[in-house]
Amino acid sequence: MNKILRAVFAGIALLGCALVARSQTDSISVNKLTDGRPAAGSERTNSIVPTTGNTVSEEFVIGTGDVLAINVWKETEVSRVVPVRSDGRISLPLVGEIQAGGRTPKQLETEISAKLKDYVSEPEVTVIVQEIKSQKFNVLGMVMKPGSYVLTNPTTILDAIAMAGGFRDFAKQKDVYVLRRAADGNQTRLPFNYKDVVKGHNVAQNIALQSNDTIVVP
Repeated sequence: MNKILRAVFAGIALLGCALVARSQTDSISVNKLTDGRPAAGSERTNSIVPTTGNTVSEEFVIGTGDVLAINVWKETEVSRVVPVRSDGRISLPLVGEIQAGGRTPKQLETEISAKLKDYVSEPEVTVIVQEIKSQKFNVLGMVMKPGSYVLTNPTTILDAIAMAGGFRDFAKQKDVYVLRRAADGNQTRLPFNYKDVVKGHNVAQNIALQSNDTIVVP
């Protein structure tokens, strides 16, 4: 009888050890499956959220060809993406024709809101410049990446040269100049001596660029 009891107890002990080992194995498996995953509720924080539109300064002036994303909260029929026509105007439901060219996004938001008040109670309007086609400058000559660049924020000649990848070998850094066309069609040539400016001399030459300026690096 004692032998039978001892055998039963031994069996129970072995069964208990097996259950403990199985539990530990399952725990390890779960840890492996969840390792590297974000904790519950953290996926939104860690994920990369795609953005639309360009980040522009508050002083950015809308121009011909720019594409605007106009959103009126809770008014999907009015909200839409529209290009600025050659006459500087856009067309929206309820609003009709409205001048967009020559205004900042904030100014356009205010004007659209004012025109919607007859139809919408306390309209909340957001204007995002989705594509910039009106404000560009060019960098030509002995730079690493010559071409056209979008002028979204205040940009100086030094900024532009950096955006173009810097100078190529044998660039005449003292003889850089900017070609700027006035409203009357006349073109002026503005000198820029890179070596002087970076040494703190003639810093006034490092002007802010305007739309359609062309930097030439001989």
